Amino acid sequence: MKGKDRKIRVLVAKPGLDGHDRGAKIVAATLRDHGMEVIYTGLHQTPEQIARTALQEDVDVVGLSIHSGSHMTLFPMIYKELEKLGLGDVLLIAGGIIPQEDRAKLEASGFGRIFGPGTPTREIATYIENEIQKKRQ
Repeated sequence: MKGKDRKIRVLVAKPGLDGHDRGAKIVAATLRDHGMEVIYTGLHQTPEQIARTALQEDVDVVGLSIHSGSHMTLFPMIYKELEKLGLGDVLLIAGGIIPQEDRAKLEASGFGRIFGPGTPTREIATYIENEIQKKRQ
């Protein structure tokens, strides 16, 4: 149940064959420090696994991290899987190595913000807090 006073629940996921998870772990720790409940899936998750975990964990946010270059294939697949499970209202954000032109396309297709390397972690946490606050009003 997603009440106004419930802690924000965030799923941090690493889709595909990407083996670089240092940034995802840093973001997860930062979000926990901001009082959010964070579930980290670990490496090599399929779109279906990510969506099922989001449903099981009743998350408000799904944060994807990728460095493999397969974001334009995997991210839309994850979005579709979330919609299939009735999670189209979940805030979907991403970070990693994603070219600016792809960021714009993803944001136009239903993603929230796409964060690039060097984004202050406080900025990510503040964005999530603000967006979830808007949804809960």
